Amino acid sequence: MVENLTGAFAPGSLTALTGDNGAGKTTLLRALAGLHAPASGTIDRGGLAPSDIALLPQGSQLDRAFPIACRDVVALGLAGRLGPFAGIGAAQLRSAEQALAAVGLADMGKRAIGALSAGQFQRVLFARLMLQDAPVLLLDEPFSTVDTATAADLLTILHRWHKDGKTIVVVLHDPDMVQKHFPDTLHLDGAQTTWGPTPAWAPRAAA
Repeated sequence: MVENLTGAFAPGSLTALTGDNGAGKTTLLRALAGLHAPASGTIDRGGLAPSDIALLPQGSQLDRAFPIACRDVVALGLAGRLGPFAGIGAAQLRSAEQALAAVGLADMGKRAIGALSAGQFQRVLFARLMLQDAPVLLLDEPFSTVDTATAADLLTILHRWHKDGKTIVVVLHDPDMVQKHFPDTLHLDGAQTTWGPTPAWAPRAAA
């Protein structure tokens, strides 16, 4: 549970969200996305519409048993802009195929998501974020189930989004990754919660 937290994510910032299991990291992301009402206090989203905030949940929490193809999952990223009753046409499917190619999954658009490895599925979810094109991205442990090569590729995409001016918050457990790639860190630790530039105080890996 997150208590007594006050602060703001600067527009265009790249922040690692760290803390022990149970510290409230996922709850905070869901609250920022408008999916979890705070028990007290308020969250000011600065006039952002729901479609302006994209939440990527933990891949392990998503059911891949449903028989749906990769490009259809990616095309769902357009739903916020097309509206709930608009159909997905040929142009949208082409955009989904292009996004899949951008994450290294060209020619896999018709493959069922249930046939993918954990790393491939995470690439699909990043492709969906590409089509959502939201100015605020909230990612919950996006690298926890992928290999080193996949993590490097996805970090490259993340930094590209950051250069484009998106505001990004990522739940992480890897201190080295935090130090190398994230300028700011919000560390949840009860009364010791800290928020600021990463080099000044973020947890470091043991020597």
